[in-house]
Amino acid sequence: MLADNVKHIIKSGEGLKVEFKECKTAISKDIYETICAFLNRSGGEILLGVSNSGIITGINHEYIINIKADFVTAINNQQKISPPFYLSVEEVVIDNKIILYIYVPESSQVHRCNGKIYDRNEDADFNITDNNSLVSALYIRKQTTYSESKIYPYAELADLRPDVIAHARKIVSFQRESHPWVTMNDFELLKSAQLYGKDFQTGNNGFTLAGILLFGKDETILSVLPHYKTDAILRRDNVDRYDDRDDVRTNLIDSYERLLHFGEKHLNDPFYLEGDQRISLRSKILREVISNLLIHREYISPFPAKLIIDNEKLYTENSNKPHGTGVINPKHFSPYPKNPIIARIFREIGWADELGSGVRNLFKYSKSYCGEDPQLIEGDIFKFILPLTMQATMQATMQATMQATMQDNIQSNMQINMQAEMIEKIVKFCIIPRNRKEIQGLVHIKNRDYFRREILLPLLEQGLLHPTIPEKLSSPKQEYYSNATMQATMQATMQATMQATMQAEMIKKIIEFCIIPRSRRAIQELVGIRNRDYFRKEILTPLLEQGALYPTIPEKLSSPKQKYYSVPKK
Repeated sequence: MLADNVKHIIKSGEGLKVEFKECKTAISKDIYETICAFLNRSGGEILLGVSNSGIITGINHEYIINIKADFVTAINNQQKISPPFYLSVEEVVIDNKIILYIYVPESSQVHRCNGKIYDRNEDADFNITDNNSLVSALYIRKQTTYSESKIYPYAELADLRPDVIAHARKIVSFQRESHPWVTMNDFELLKSAQLYGKDFQTGNNGFTLAGILLFGKDETILSVLPHYKTDAILRRDNVDRYDDRDDVRTNLIDSYERLLHFGEKHLNDPFYLEGDQRISLRSKILREVISNLLIHREYISPFPAKLIIDNEKLYTENSNKPHGTGVINPKHFSPYPKNPIIARIFREIGWADELGSGVRNLFKYSKSYCGEDPQLIEGDIFKFILPLTMQATMQATMQATMQATMQDNIQSNMQINMQAEMIEKIVKFCIIPRNRKEIQGLVHIKNRDYFRREILLPLLEQGLLHPTIPEKLSSPKQEYYSNATMQATMQATMQATMQATMQAEMIKKIIEFCIIPRSRRAIQELVGIRNRDYFRKEILTPLLEQGALYPTIPEKLSSPKQKYYSVPKK
């Protein structure tokens, strides 16, 4: 993989982020100036063993150990690169010649080489030490000032929405009953989350832009940022305008949930198993895309954020404070916080993970969803593109379907039934209020965090259990109870589980049967359903919509010669 990447770099030639050095027997001294320039600008890649014209000269084998040792010693020497920056060297063999590859990320600090400051322009390194304007611009670029921290001294608690603050508090309490927010009042919560603070330049105290964006009333937000909005657009049939649209101009908590709902409404969710658990690829991807759109946006820019779904792609655009330019490579990705306070709130709520993990998740799940990697393009306008082409969607759906049929369905169904039986057992046990430890002992689960996250929290969210002290969820005296209506609910749940199991087995049977194209009548006879309209509506049409089956005559679906197959034609 690295060899292919190096070949591509050589073919593209030197530039703002690429430098070639021959270094056959020793490392050239000016390489450290290039490293300094890359650290100060947008990062880059250095190839040792390649001439300026792109000819692979290679490094003499007997000198490789010395070159690596000299490089590591120098790069960690504060007299050479200040402040020091850890870099590694990788060997690549192309055409039987050895090339050393060095990846240099952009740094958040200003670096010097031999006491001088270097910057990068085109394919050259420039000493800017004595150019005050360029040095000042470099330091400004490296400053970690965030627009989200701007203080609004005249904003009051009454300008925020207490119901949204309560909603956020409830979400975190479900994840961790002992979370500090649970026992704080609204102002204490906002202050602890750095959404209220002091501007040390003016001496003013007040709510920050982040606090207003997260919890502000709509009129408060639009008063502070009149241009603020996120446009969610579906554009499939009416490509000149739109088929559906949500013009979102509200707080970030409600914005996240509205955008998530919009995406779930208009994107398919193919069947997919991770290990022996079914997960929603659509939800995994939308969670990362929407949180990225809201967390990393530069809100003082008037450029409106967009989430657009069309026939070929899902893509987003948002204004950005870039730390580099071009397509992001997940293997060489160095994440930078854009709005760390907003990001921290999203992490507390559970809508985002640690910095950088979102990019890895997008690449992980997008390949399974559509058969292709997504594109993340860094610039003044950050862009995310996920292909939704018919071919890619068919490939991804077929891959997920085949994966499902290859799994041990019997084991999965047993686990589903065991889970339903455990829930029924808990609900019956809690007709009398019980504490967490008692319920945990009933189902023989030792790990308290796992029990709380995977069992107790879902039961509370679904309304199957209720807290006896709802106003103080973290109380040591907290107990949980069910009610009589739960019995009917549990019976319905068990019945639905059995039906889902039978449905999954029938779908598996149909998919295997239709590896050879089959008529509607043949499939109907296979599963023993006599009513044609019911079969078409409840079985055949959903399988076609989900991409589990395909028509042999797609241009004339009502043809009497129509058949259906489960493996896409090549």
